[in-house]
Amino acid sequence: MRNILLVKLAVLVLFIACLVPLDSYAQGRQIPRPSAGLMPDRAAGKMLYGANCAKCHGADLRGTEEGPPLAHRIYAPSHHADIAFQIAAKYGTRQHHWNFGDMAPVKELTPDEVAHIIAYVRDAQRKAGIK
Repeated sequence: MRNILLVKLAVLVLFIACLVPLDSYAQGRQIPRPSAGLMPDRAAGKMLYGANCAKCHGADLRGTEEGPPLAHRIYAPSHHADIAFQIAAKYGTRQHHWNFGDMAPVKELTPDEVAHIIAYVRDAQRKAGIK
């Protein structure tokens, strides 16, 4: 009976651990969040994207030799949620999916500004048929 309880406890601990964003938790990082009640603006996002993201991800979101395309199904909301963009902007991200190397943080962007960029990117993705 005791072994069954230990197994159940271990399964519960593993389940809870899967709910915690381990990378942020393990590194003591705070998840960046936009201001409560912010209404992201695609037009502002387009300008911010052009100034901060287009060099690597392309003015048309189709990527460059320096970075991957954001108008791609890999970056669909079902695969990379909005919070993934927030984390990548604040902390950078390790290379995955593509062979462009690690992404450096874009420290000058606030979570509110990243939310505007996300609104622009998501709109462009929808227009490209990415859902």
